[in-house]
Amino acid sequence: MAKIIAVDLHYFPNLEFFAAISGADELLFFPEETYQRQSFFNRTQIRLANKVGTLSVPIQGRRPRLPQKDIKIDYTQNWINIHLRSIQSAYGKAPFFEYYFPYFEQMFHKKTESLWELNWQILTICLRLLGMPVKMRVFDNSRVDSWSDDIRGQLVPPVPFSERDYYKATPYFQLFGLDFDPNLSILDLLFCEGPASKGIVLKSVKKQ
Repeated sequence: MAKIIAVDLHYFPNLEFFAAISGADELLFFPEETYQRQSFFNRTQIRLANKVGTLSVPIQGRRPRLPQKDIKIDYTQNWINIHLRSIQSAYGKAPFFEYYFPYFEQMFHKKTESLWELNWQILTICLRLLGMPVKMRVFDNSRVDSWSDDIRGQLVPPVPFSERDYYKATPYFQLFGLDFDPNLSILDLLFCEGPASKGIVLKSVKKQ
């Protein structure tokens, strides 16, 4: 039987996300669910020279109680240049930066209106670069579906990953310093480890 996991869309998902979906044949997404503040829907963390920094995508409206598919990106703010400069500053000297960065740079310049669509494109690219052939499907409310696991609402910033059962910190090469920072954006792993990234994700899966 195919392993289907119901999951949330994240902005440049962290390693816990990919550990949680490892082994899945299909990912099921729910664009009609209400946008929640304090989530990874519009934020991610990268490793800068002297700290871990957060990148956030600005959205239109202060507290939109809207379906995730209807959340619009606020392009009145100069966030694209900020994110691109931050990523280049953080990873410009990483071994695989020059190979992978163009995929994301081109995507940013499309200026996708919907944050849902942007995150969908990001995950599609990341899965391809990782070599994880997972199908992605949007849930159709007109049908009754069943899935193997439902991790929606579980991977949230306020709760440390160590309190959940998906990801264990598995050190790999990082820029800047000797201390390892776990569970950063998948960008950190891809730029630093390249083709070895999938193997590191699999080693990071917390055994039940």
